[in-house]
Amino acid sequence: MKSTLTLAVAAAALALTACSENTQDAAEATVEGAATDAEGAMTEGAAAVEGAAAEGVTAVEGAAAEGVAAVEGAADEAAAATGEAVAKGGAAMEAAGEEMKK
Repeated sequence: MKSTLTLAVAAAALALTACSENTQDAAEATVEGAATDAEGAMTEGAAAVEGAAAEGVTAVEGAAAEGVAAVEGAADEAAAATGEAVAKGGAAMEAAGEEMKK
């Protein structure tokens, strides 16, 4: 993009050689204004890209945190269910043992 801008400025400079001094001054001011505008647009574009990248990082971090919380929650639920199953199995074994004693 900068090379295109450089070529445009060079072409404008060549065109200025055929103009009167007042016309050259006006054209130079126009070219300088366009260059300033282009630099401003590039700066704004870079800032927008950086902002979008930061928002993307924040979204990914948030999603990762939610994923970790979901996995931890599922692990806790699985541990609780396993504990309940072991307790029920132990109770069933005790009951079977009592029946065998009879």
